[in-house]
Amino acid sequence: MIPLYTEEEYINSKSMDKLPCQCEKCFNIFYKHKKYITHNILNNLDDIKYCSRKCQRTTLNKSSVVNCFQCNKEFNKKLSQVKKSNNHFCSRSCAVTYRNTHKSTGTRRSKLEIWLEEQLSLLYPNLIFDFNRKDAINSELDIYIPSLKLAFELNGIFHYEPIYGSDKLNQIQNNDNRKFQACIENSIELCIIDTSSLVNFKPLKAKKYLDIIVNIINQRTYC
Repeated sequence: MIPLYTEEEYINSKSMDKLPCQCEKCFNIFYKHKKYITHNILNNLDDIKYCSRKCQRTTLNKSSVVNCFQCNKEFNKKLSQVKKSNNHFCSRSCAVTYRNTHKSTGTRRSKLEIWLEEQLSLLYPNLIFDFNRKDAINSELDIYIPSLKLAFELNGIFHYEPIYGSDKLNQIQNNDNRKFQACIENSIELCIIDTSSLVNFKPLKAKKYLDIIVNIINQRTYC
């Protein structure tokens, strides 16, 4: 707001008196009650800078050209969003990829994968399991049993729904197809288990996936 009143006029005016102001966007003259002006100044608000919500929105919607942290692509980002965060991503896909590859704490493995590793190791102490390793096909397999040439992939909702956009979904599904083809080329039987219905991990809910894996292993072991 550009005040069009003097300090003396402000001091001598009453709380309900209207004082002239000029919009910082369109420069139109508008009037505000003294008490409203005082409230906004004391609380460092932007409401009195503009004559209307339209002018306020237009100003807040101004954008700046930034570079994506993941792919370095240039894109426009609202100034209001730039002020909130120094991390710039052109898409959800880039944001997720960046965060997964720059984790300093935590793990990329799901609770289900960790729990299945514990259970299978207890159930089959004489079987060697490879969990989340790339040795067999130069691409990560969730569960692989070298002696049986048997592998399992636990595909959650990200493999079936565009949670982070269609581009990310296509990327995931293309990777799944390449992995399946690599298993065929290496004479590995790949069993894909749809775990998308498991929203919140609980051992009781996860047991059905363990049962599927156990049944398949037993068929291969005792046939």
